[in-house]
Amino acid sequence: MVVEHYDEKTTVKRDAFGIAIFISEYKTGEQRRQEGKALREKVPRESHAEFEMPSSRTDPVKVIKKSSEGRLQHLIPIRYGRMAKSAFAFYRGTASLMAMDLAQTPTSDIRVQACGDCHLSNFGLFATPERNLIFDINDFDETLPAPFEWDIKRLAASFYIGALDNRFSDKDCKTITTASVRAYREAMATFSTMSVLDVWYSKYDIDTLLKTAPDAEAKRNRERIAKEARANVTDYVFPKVTQVHDGRRRIVDQLPLVYHFPPEEKIPEGMLNAFLNYRETLPHERRVLLDRYHLEDIAMKVVGVGSVGHGVEWCC
Repeated sequence: MVVEHYDEKTTVKRDAFGIAIFISEYKTGEQRRQEGKALREKVPRESHAEFEMPSSRTDPVKVIKKSSEGRLQHLIPIRYGRMAKSAFAFYRGTASLMAMDLAQTPTSDIRVQACGDCHLSNFGLFATPERNLIFDINDFDETLPAPFEWDIKRLAASFYIGALDNRFSDKDCKTITTASVRAYREAMATFSTMSVLDVWYSKYDIDTLLKTAPDAEAKRNRERIAKEARANVTDYVFPKVTQVHDGRRRIVDQLPLVYHFPPEEKIPEGMLNAFLNYRETLPHERRVLLDRYHLEDIAMKVVGVGSVGHGVEWCC
């Protein structure tokens, strides 16, 4: 049974259980392009070029301290230590500052499910469930519905700060940043001419990455990166981070970054339930595979920069 519901802004079709099947009225690519161009009158592209610091801006230190609430207190010094290493490391650990500042900037009000922490270090080669290497984005701790400009601006700023940290000239930093934004614009223009299914199945795998290398040196660098990425696939990592102890597979402690709870301390119920809750999010065919495994060990792991204090590593 399908129930159709209409309101002034959207056409939402729901099944008998109230689950949305789609949430927006269908529009052709040309209609979307024309609507996008019309929004430029409301929010010209030039309006994104500058940022004026508001006099009422909250003290950044207070924002950072606020973002530390709810974290494991003994790991917070590690977080701050990592952030203090460089301007880029600080930038990585302060997505909350970015959100505070970008909330004051003009947007076209085109909302997407944003990454929320879209910086260059969250992009890389990752293995799909089939163990194929693809270039994609990782880390969705801060994902939220937000204006699409927020992710693009955070990504562009990360290229500039990252290049600056690597001692590129100011001119080169600007060139690199402009190239990153241009690549986004050109990719979106290409996607706008494709069908929904073609966009859904599009991917940038390792073969494409190597084929599109502009020269021999770039290809060698990409081959090196691919080799390092393959070394991080679970089949290779698992024997390095675990060992058999008294007949059980255990995660190896690497203090202070990977460690077990003290014997006298009870593992929080929420951690034990997290595995079961994760199972419920999977399609049925994946549950069949997962159910062939069992939870063997739990250890805490310090992760990233901005995520320090929130990490659980599982050994099954």
